[in-house]
Amino acid sequence: MNTLWKQQAGKLFADIEQLSRDPHEGVTRESYGRGESEAIACLSDFALTHGLDVSHDRAGNVIFQRRDDNGQPALWVGSHLDSVPQGGNFDGLAGVIAGLLCLCRQARDGVRSALPLRVLGLRGEESAWYGKSYIGSRAVVGGLAEQDLKLVNRFNQRPLGDALRALGADLDAIARQQWLIEPEQFAGYLEVHIEQAESLERMGQALGVVPGIRGNLRHNRVRCLGEDGHSGAVAREDRHDSVFAVSELIARIDARWSEWVDAGQDLVVTVGTLGTNAAHHAVSRIPGEVAFSLEMRSLHQATLDAFHTLVLEEAGRIEQARQVRFEFDKRIDTQPAAMHGPWIDTLQRHTRALGWQGVLTPSGAGHDAAVFANAGIPSAMLFIRNQHGSHNPHEAMALDDFLAATEVLYHSILELSA
Repeated sequence: MNTLWKQQAGKLFADIEQLSRDPHEGVTRESYGRGESEAIACLSDFALTHGLDVSHDRAGNVIFQRRDDNGQPALWVGSHLDSVPQGGNFDGLAGVIAGLLCLCRQARDGVRSALPLRVLGLRGEESAWYGKSYIGSRAVVGGLAEQDLKLVNRFNQRPLGDALRALGADLDAIARQQWLIEPEQFAGYLEVHIEQAESLERMGQALGVVPGIRGNLRHNRVRCLGEDGHSGAVAREDRHDSVFAVSELIARIDARWSEWVDAGQDLVVTVGTLGTNAAHHAVSRIPGEVAFSLEMRSLHQATLDAFHTLVLEEAGRIEQARQVRFEFDKRIDTQPAAMHGPWIDTLQRHTRALGWQGVLTPSGAGHDAAVFANAGIPSAMLFIRNQHGSHNPHEAMALDDFLAATEVLYHSILELSA
């Protein structure tokens, strides 16, 4: 079976990479755009050739199932088909191909189980395009609001509603936050995904089992407002220097973060953007404004809430000391998601049966599995070792590691759907 899977998977990965190759570097599969649609078309051709049915939900997500599917509640396997601009070929795609290979094997072997297997290829998971993540899976569970349809693609300025309408999506149902697939149809959700860090690579492990997915708390824009002044004329005690104020805040956040990690808290903090007002740039000018982003992630919402409170307190102290003002934009929360305990055990057991440790590998990145888990659907994830991280052209998943993950997935599906 591994020989056949290797041939099929190798061709699918190569074909879709060719279809979505970016003229500059890597691959680009734009959410609700050409690359994503061509990946769906390629996988659909493969599925139809192998005797499967292909359909779409009311948000344009693609569904693969057997022709003898009895319509009963199913075990769903899926991931996303878009990528970041100039990203890698395996992020998301590996999970859909793994599920599709398992579905083909079941059909070929005539496997019967109490729960049918369906594979879900999701659109719009990456926030790089519309500024919101998990669009496809959120739509499935009624998690998009009417205002989300007004989100604009940052590259071509096309509203999300227009992109969905072009696919024949049911915008009224999405705006009313209806489930687009009846919740009773979900007996559970499984997702295979490359690890987007290198912890498995460092441990020499091909596979990891995800116990939980970190939630995040974001401020896309924090402004520190001080006062412009002459660099040579204004004494230190008279300055309202936004650069030193922001630098001090970031240094304090870093120090507290270190303390919390040393105390055993699960927490990561990032300042992803940082800059002064370009219109006021001058070597001899005290900057009166700095803007930056702030993101924190944790497996525990209480940790996020508590650290956010600490950041606001530290900002208040610096405001008083340095005579500046911090303005935080709207706080954006994505809830942490715990994977289903018994299914974690199942994935670990089948991973160990192949000779790997089944090491627990928390996910720092978000995944569609978090949407389904937080909607009350039992969910679990399996990570595949991957070199060079993710969201870059240098993702380096070995095909043999992918095949091992698919084998674990197949036997876990048989057990969970029995």
